[in-house]
This record gives sequence, C-alpha cells and structure tokens, in this order.
Amino acid sequence: MKTVKLANGVEVPILGFGTFQITDPQEAEKAVKDAIKAGYRHIDTAQSYMNEEAVGKGIAHSDVPREELFVTTKVWVDNVNYDGVGMSTLF
Repeated sequence: MKTVKLANGVEVPILGFGTFQITDPQEAEKAVKDAIKAGYRHIDTAQSYMNEEAVGKGIAHSDVPREELFVTTKVWVDNVNYDGVGMSTLF
C-alpha cells in the first residue's frame, strides 16, 4: 500500500478503513479484522462513533502486529481543553 510521509517522518497509508456508523460491537470488530485481512493498514475511528473498544478488539484479534498499523481517532470537543487532552477523558 502506498504511504505519505508526515513532517515528523511517520509514514501513513494513503487509504484508510473508516468505521463510521458501525455501531454494533461484533460487527465493528469483524469489519476491522476483515479490513486488515484485505490489506488495510490504516484504521479510522472516533469517540463519537462509540465503537473504539470494538475497533481495538478487531485490531488485537487480527493477524497483523500492531506496529504495522496506523490508527487514527478523533476526540469529542468536550474532552479537549486549553491544556490538551487528559488521559482520564479517553477511558
């Protein structure tokens, strides 16, 4: 899969698998596992999708090591403040 290099040197796959509107936990986990099996190495989720845990399980239960995957997520605006994002808001 082709990648693009960020300013910090990190390589990001240019094609990602989005998990928007996959709200059923079992479906989300299976979709992520299937996407990884199909060759996706960039997985996208968000707190507002309410499927981050299932996406994480799909990643954990895939046959691809985590360090070979690029995962993006978006944080609820209410969980961000002037000081940044506190870890307690993510869990």
